[in-house]
Order: sequence, then C-alpha cells, then structure tokens
Amino acid sequence: MLNIFVSELVGTATLILLGCGVVANVVLTNTLGNNGGWLLINFGWGIGVFAGASVASTSGAHLNPAVTLGLAVAGKTEWSQVPVYFAGEFLGAFVGAVLTWLAYKKQFDTDPEPGGTRGIFCTGPTVPSPLWNTVTEVIGTFVLMIWILLSPAAKAGDGGVPEFGNSALGYAGVMFLVIGIGNSLGGPTGYAINPARDLAPRIAYAVLPIRDKGSAEWGYSWVPVVGPLIGATLAGLLVHVLPLS
Repeated sequence: MLNIFVSELVGTATLILLGCGVVANVVLTNTLGNNGGWLLINFGWGIGVFAGASVASTSGAHLNPAVTLGLAVAGKTEWSQVPVYFAGEFLGAFVGAVLTWLAYKKQFDTDPEPGGTRGIFCTGPTVPSPLWNTVTEVIGTFVLMIWILLSPAAKAGDGGVPEFGNSALGYAGVMFLVIGIGNSLGGPTGYAINPARDLAPRIAYAVLPIRDKGSAEWGYSWVPVVGPLIGATLAGLLVHVLPLS
C-alpha cells in the first residue's frame, strides 16, 4: 500500500506543479509566458499528465480520485486500495500547488492584480450555474474515464489496472486526450475533471501567504469534486451494463 501512496503522491505533485505552473506563467504579469493563451495552458496540463503518469506508472498512474473511483466501479481496482490512492492524490495535489507558488513567489509578490490569482490554482465557471457547470464536469470526466476503460492502449495491461507503458511516449495517448478535452469541453468550467486537482490546490490557495489574494470561492468548490466523481462512476457502470469491454 505504501508504494501506491508514494507513487500517486509524487505523480500527482508533478502533474499539479506543471499544470498550475503553466497557468501561473500565463496569468501572472512578470513572466515570459504572460498572455500565452488557452492553448498553451491546455498543452501545459497535457504535458503535466504525461509527466505525472510516467512518474506514477508503478501504481497505475491514476493521479485522479475520479479515475480511481471509476476503475473501482468497473472492477479494475480493489476497493480496499481506494483510500490509499485518494490520500496520495490529494496530498500530492496540495504539494504540487505549494511548489507552484514557491517557483513563482516573486511574480506573485509583484503582480499588479493579486486578487485574480485564484484561477492559477483551481477552476471556475465562465457562466456560473451549479447544475450546468456540474453537467459539464460530468461529461468531460466521462470522456476521460471511458477512454481509460475501453481504449486498446489502456486495456493492454494485465492485473486489472490499465497499463499504458512507461516507454518514451507510453502516456502520450492520455496526454493528447486531456489536451483535446480542454480544447473541446474546457471552456465553460476550466475542465477540472479531477477532484484532487481542484480541491487540494484550492485549499493551498486559501492557506498560502499570497499578497492581497481574493476569495477561494468555496461556494463553487463542490462542483469540480462531485461532477468528476459522477462522470467516472457512470463510465465505470457502463462497462458492466453494455457489452463494450
């Protein structure tokens, strides 16, 4: 169990460091990537998934409580392991967020609009509507989860855990999928599709000593947690109901 916890912690920390890091590079003023745009952010998150999954290959590279839950529902991860995966994923996401702040500490200190830095750490809707924002997260996570469960690359491994391989481009498939989800479905909510990716960095934002920071928007925080868990559960159930696998 310890190896699962450590693998998921390190992999998720890597994912969040590179993901939140690219957003910081685009959002903060005194950076070389300022105003780099949505596509740069999507590629940064995709590469973060690639790097984090490669690092966490020994544990199956879930990096995402929704993925862990979906695999358990589908019968591909033992339920007894779920709390261990969750612990590694949430703690790793918190660590990655703190490392992002450390890497950009002086840019946070000198940014002329520090109140708008929350989006570096967590997501938010462009048009606030809890029900429809949740629907967006459900759909985006369902796409991710059903690909993990049914794609030939994901089903290639044995032992019940999807195994993408850890060769040079072993995780390129899921990397490009995440980029595609961001480009196609990320506009309404910022595509959390991962409860740990959103909640743990949101907590980090709330507790870090960021100058003149804004609200952590706790009223919205349940959407990027509940939506992905529902989407992944539906995908996990689907493989039992329909002859797809």
